[in-house]
Amino acid sequence: MAYSLGIDASTQSISAIVLNLDDNEILCECSVNFGENLPKYNAPNGFINGNATGEIFADPLMWLDALDILFEKLQLICDLNKITSISGAGQQHGSVYLNDKWIKTCENLDPKSSLSEQIAPCLSRKYSPIWMDKSTTQECQEITHSLGGNREICRKSGSVAIERFSGPQIRRFYKNHLEDYPQTKRIHLVSSFICSIIAGKDSAIDTGDGAGMNLMNIDSNTWDVDLLKATAPGLLDRLPNISQGNTIIGCVSGYFVRKFNLNSEAEVVIFTGDNPSSLVGMASSSPGKKVISLGTSDTFFAAMPETLSDPNGFGHVFGNPSGGSMSLQCFLNGSLAREKVRKKYKFSWEEFNQAIKDTSPGSNGNYMLPFFSPEISPLYDGQNPILEGTKSFENWSNPKLAIRACLEGQFLNMKIHTKWMKSNTSTIYVTGGASQNNTILQIISDIFQSDIKKSEVTGSVALGAAMRAAQHCMKIDLSILENNFCRFSNDVINPNVDNENIYLEAESNIKTLLLTI
Repeated sequence: MAYSLGIDASTQSISAIVLNLDDNEILCECSVNFGENLPKYNAPNGFINGNATGEIFADPLMWLDALDILFEKLQLICDLNKITSISGAGQQHGSVYLNDKWIKTCENLDPKSSLSEQIAPCLSRKYSPIWMDKSTTQECQEITHSLGGNREICRKSGSVAIERFSGPQIRRFYKNHLEDYPQTKRIHLVSSFICSIIAGKDSAIDTGDGAGMNLMNIDSNTWDVDLLKATAPGLLDRLPNISQGNTIIGCVSGYFVRKFNLNSEAEVVIFTGDNPSSLVGMASSSPGKKVISLGTSDTFFAAMPETLSDPNGFGHVFGNPSGGSMSLQCFLNGSLAREKVRKKYKFSWEEFNQAIKDTSPGSNGNYMLPFFSPEISPLYDGQNPILEGTKSFENWSNPKLAIRACLEGQFLNMKIHTKWMKSNTSTIYVTGGASQNNTILQIISDIFQSDIKKSEVTGSVALGAAMRAAQHCMKIDLSILENNFCRFSNDVINPNVDNENIYLEAESNIKTLLLTI
């Protein structure tokens, strides 16, 4: 009996899913929440604020302690010796800085000690900047100037210079820590760092996650000489190689064999970023499908038939773990914005949904850009939403209208800023916490005039990792894995065609409102 393990090293937790490949069933799932299970790190949401404005970090030792706990949990509910293939994903853009002790230590992990105890002496930088960090505005400007402008960086790397991306973060570390940068012999992403630990050897970075660094050339899938030079000296020697998503790194580390009874012949497939992994877990790694993930931030992504970059510079191109490229657009004001409006009026979710049912599509000509914090699609540095409409609406004295306008503003903005992807499919697949709310999904369906299908598997990132592992190690066709494990609700949300013109008019008005920021 063969099992496949998928790992998701996300912002707030590390999770796992185990697939029974013989019975075509999800055998088990488990998770370790950083705040709940590792309070000693004082990171209730998985991250800590730095001393400078915009700095947000995570402790890589916390991730390692969570990994040990994760396998302890798995051992209690699953025969780990039956796992024959392993892969995973990590929160994108986070970077880990390691010294010359790293490779030898990684290759000789002792099961008598914890992972964190052994890796702590290998860190040349105590904390890892993660995707939420926005402290690198100056570094982005310097890289942009060096390359001659946003257009050239976007052409090369698939994105303009982005504050939270790894390249600008590395440049800031080089500039501000001149004594530590020379001691840094390897810079990993979260995905390749965890992969290295699992495999017991220094892992490559895959094209999916590597593209989220402003360092990889999206046409050649290699480190770009010009981007490296603009970022930091000697950077090429400090970065792992880049490999395709089908790369088998090797067998699982002896640490996990001896400590948790994993099969010593279990193979490890290169890890990727959480969004590329979710693309696989949503059965959407071939062109022709588009996915919306409704989470802390909302994301819209799709496999690309041809590599295109966003002419506005807000969207991104990443490598597709199944080959080719994927497009992705991130909207920071996702569930947090929805929560802000709900809590402002002290509504329950039932009252929130009822408010939408009690109001008319188009919000009676009242419009909102619900940017309660800085946004990246489009760029907005403010802290306050932009409202246009009646006096009572602009004064927030109409709670039901505010709730509907918030949702309509979110998804009209999403529609406007994802048209560059040129994806004309008639169905949108949704995942994430808010995907269970049919009232929200109906608004998305009406705005995009698309059918909505929701995933029945909440952990699409870990699922995608387990599927990739089975595909490349067990040589199981991906389409078979998709049919067996990617399950979508039969409850399809269909668009109300009577609302199409209402939302086309609203889209035009939102475009006008966007011009004011």
